[in-house]
Amino acid sequence: MARFSILVDVAKCNGCYNCFLSCRDEYYGNDYPSYSAAQPLNGQFWMQLVEIERGVYPKPKLSYIPKPCMHCENAPCIDAAKDGAVYRRDDGIVMIDPEKSKGQKEIVNACPYRVIYWNEEQEIAQKCTMCAHRLDEGEKMPRCVESCPTGALLFGDLDDPESEVAKLAARLNFEDLKPEFNTGSLVKYAGVPKRFVAGEVVYRDNQGECAAGVRVSLSGGGLNLETKTDVFGDFEFEGLDRNRTYKVLVRADRYQQCEIEFNTPKDVNLGEILLDPQK
Repeated sequence: MARFSILVDVAKCNGCYNCFLSCRDEYYGNDYPSYSAAQPLNGQFWMQLVEIERGVYPKPKLSYIPKPCMHCENAPCIDAAKDGAVYRRDDGIVMIDPEKSKGQKEIVNACPYRVIYWNEEQEIAQKCTMCAHRLDEGEKMPRCVESCPTGALLFGDLDDPESEVAKLAARLNFEDLKPEFNTGSLVKYAGVPKRFVAGEVVYRDNQGECAAGVRVSLSGGGLNLETKTDVFGDFEFEGLDRNRTYKVLVRADRYQQCEIEFNTPKDVNLGEILLDPQK
């Protein structure tokens, strides 16, 4: 038995919107009987691209998270549907029957990820089908995965140990987009943005020189990380938890070390960190 999955490496997504556009091309105005009714022009995004603005000037970042139906193994939409209007195929893909779902708006409301949409004209619930109609015709992957130019999306069978998806999932730390929902989604994510801290190291006695190669370490929250400043004296640490306390220790030869403690209710820019010469 297969378990088809899409693995999303957020760090590789550059926000090109190819996945969104190819999904629209496949489904807008196109009926696939027994699989899905045509996607309407407005109001439905079977592949969303969520933009996450991070940090503040002068250290801003923008991350993108592709977000289709999660095809949950513990799918609330299946529990909410009547008469088998939502069901799971043997390959793990969760489907909404375009005829049986008529009038069942509770299917939309049951989704904690908000990736099921209501077609007002046809009075049916609709969502991503993982291109089940294409897979059944012998295609190897959904349109969104096929169109991704950076390799941010990968499709395959998690139950096949020889598949690229299974090997990658075993090697990298993929997880549900919202683990707290406890839905066991078959769309898995790596590199979902967390908090980051950034700063710039400056020598107090030589502020015209970039402090490159300065040792910087971070501790706290179960992390012990090290890096060095770049050619501009900048450094950064990613993957910090929210509302945690961390410490950054900055060390350079012939200068006094500097330790800074901070909390992460949001991304943190420590600004200029001035190192004093040793006495």
